[in-house]
Amino acid sequence: MISNICCIGAGYVGGPTMTVIADRCPNILINVVDTNAEKIKAWNSEDLNKLPVFEPGLRELIKKVRNKNLFFSSDIDLCIKNADAIFISVNTPIKTSGLGAGEASDLKWVEASARRISENANGHTIVIEKSTLPVRTAKVIKEILSTQEIYENDNERNKSFSVLSNPEFLAEGTAIKDLQEPDRVLIGGDDKNAILELKKLYLNWVDKHKIITTNLWSSELSKLTANAFLAQRISSINSISAICEATGADIKEVAKATGLDSRIGLKFLKAGPGFGGSCFKKDILNLVYLCKYFNLRQVGDFWEQVIKINEWQRNRIYEIIVKNLFGNISDKKILILGFSFKANTNDTRESPTIGLSINLLKENANLVFHDPQVSFDQIKNELEKFTDLQKYTNQISFCSNLYNASDYADAIIIMTEWKEYELVDWEKITKKMRKPSWVFDARGILDISKIRTENINIWQVGNGVIKN
Repeated sequence: MISNICCIGAGYVGGPTMTVIADRCPNILINVVDTNAEKIKAWNSEDLNKLPVFEPGLRELIKKVRNKNLFFSSDIDLCIKNADAIFISVNTPIKTSGLGAGEASDLKWVEASARRISENANGHTIVIEKSTLPVRTAKVIKEILSTQEIYENDNERNKSFSVLSNPEFLAEGTAIKDLQEPDRVLIGGDDKNAILELKKLYLNWVDKHKIITTNLWSSELSKLTANAFLAQRISSINSISAICEATGADIKEVAKATGLDSRIGLKFLKAGPGFGGSCFKKDILNLVYLCKYFNLRQVGDFWEQVIKINEWQRNRIYEIIVKNLFGNISDKKILILGFSFKANTNDTRESPTIGLSINLLKENANLVFHDPQVSFDQIKNELEKFTDLQKYTNQISFCSNLYNASDYADAIIIMTEWKEYELVDWEKITKKMRKPSWVFDARGILDISKIRTENINIWQVGNGVIKN
């Protein structure tokens, strides 16, 4: 019976997942551990606004369960030693060098976690893959766990392991709801007893018919496949948005008419600046790498095209902005609304705003950023990963009040679909902007009929340019 859980990794998956489990399983002791002491400190902050992860509903649950049966700690070895179930929920970025660079996942944190578990676990321990991983990663974990050090005292070697795959199916921005009311819970493995123990945990709040069991490899591949299918839908609707702009069709009307087909559905048919986040691109690249490994070139080419369309859409929007600003944005003031890759999260990984911002900075534009959950320090840290930000120090700033930031702005670009951006008083805004003023709605969230009454030009994804 699982009574003590250790989760290695206090990020966007580990933190919210363990918080919900702690809430639904009050008799289970849960420790979330991480090598990043600052992150653990943030999770333990009395100011719930300083949590490292923003998710609607998360603060309320943290307040309810933290320091009761949910703890955040840097004492990794001790928490591993006391646990009978360990979730591996660490980062698995794409390799930047070596074999498989640009496509394969970097599993160094997974391997490091497995080695640490091997060294410190006691008795029988269920080890659960929670991170999104390439197919057959469980084999690597098993091999590491089965390689025991030779101790002088054989009694110290009283340990054994079962490895399960339990991938997360969370959408950032709705993660708490997704955890509380999942479409399905997937458990893959070959140890029936271990599967049953993990299943019992989820049965505390999940209907038994929603809990699916498979072999390890099917579970790992199912996660990659789900993300690939979702990303493919985004690239598909974005490709149609360009056709709409060229023909005079309205992407919202086309998406609705298409999505009402019960075989297709309405979800993930919203045009925008392309998908972001930590999973979609990475998981598709993993599929491409897998296809190449097994000599399935045509299959790999298919999935690679999904990424190419995504990049094309981002570049297309950038070119539209520059073209409509007379082909010159040098020294022009541009207000960028939104830096997180989607609304209701502070995650900026693979955000479409990153590439756009760098392109605009190279054109010598002056950028003012606004985001309700992403700080200026986080924005600068993200940009520094891709460019020498020292060159552009005088070209970037941050505002907490977007009305003040709109003074003498030449253009406003909506990059994240935060609800507050739909409610902007455009009459007030346009009086402050320099003429001719432009709004580029890369998320398609604005009511154009209202904005057209103001002294402003607008471009909207899937709708094209509407000039006054």
